[in-house]
Amino acid sequence: MRIAFQGEPGAYSEAAAIEHFGAEIETLPCESFDALFAAVASQHADFGMAPIENSLAGSIHQNYDLLARHELHIVGEHVLRVEHCLIGAPETTLNDIRLVISHPQALAQCDQFIRAHGWKREVVYDTAGSVKMLRASGARDTAAIASARAAQVYAMQILQRNVEDNPQNYTRFLALARGPVEPTPPCKTSIAFTLRNAPGALFKALSVFALRDIDLTKVESRPLPGTPWDYIFYVDFASSAHVERGKRALDNLSEITTTLRVFGSYPRAK
Repeated sequence: MRIAFQGEPGAYSEAAAIEHFGAEIETLPCESFDALFAAVASQHADFGMAPIENSLAGSIHQNYDLLARHELHIVGEHVLRVEHCLIGAPETTLNDIRLVISHPQALAQCDQFIRAHGWKREVVYDTAGSVKMLRASGARDTAAIASARAAQVYAMQILQRNVEDNPQNYTRFLALARGPVEPTPPCKTSIAFTLRNAPGALFKALSVFALRDIDLTKVESRPLPGTPWDYIFYVDFASSAHVERGKRALDNLSEITTTLRVFGSYPRAK
């Protein structure tokens, strides 16, 4: 089984794929999120593992837009605890470090730790990529911030674990496939819809779930391409499109919306 992910080997997305699908998988690194979605759509990968939301940084808007552009289905979700590690070359010590490199989000999430040591920082394209770059450079005064798996993949040393400022750092990933699944409870359904610009339109749309006591776990709006000041709404709800309650809610919603797309019903992450 081949799973596509964005980033270099050792990325958090790769760790999520291994946790979700098992250690026996083959992983396919992709340069960008566009390449990840394309790899699944073109059958170069069986599944994709795409981050959609971080508990500190919020939604990954690009991947919401890519969901709308591709005919892929959500078949699972996985929540990964993000544990940042300070990584250096073998035999390097904390006293040797003068510069820290990583993805800008990782640097921001470790801001207090970096400031406390008075280190300079440098933005690079990827967390695992920062470890790859560090190994290639051989620098002894530089450290990278990335996952423990990245240190293992590139045979580097973990100088300190859990260097993030806030330990409540989780990323939710979506498992993507070319075909849908019919999950067993507990499950979730992800949809997207557009509405006519009229008073109370969104209230009416969301009320189809409230009237059936269906919990909404996520509501996100994104600009609708080509139509300024119109929006597409992404909603996750705690039910399946294959059970009567979920079916009736979606049937009712289709009478209110101008477009409606169901990305899939899938097992809810623990």
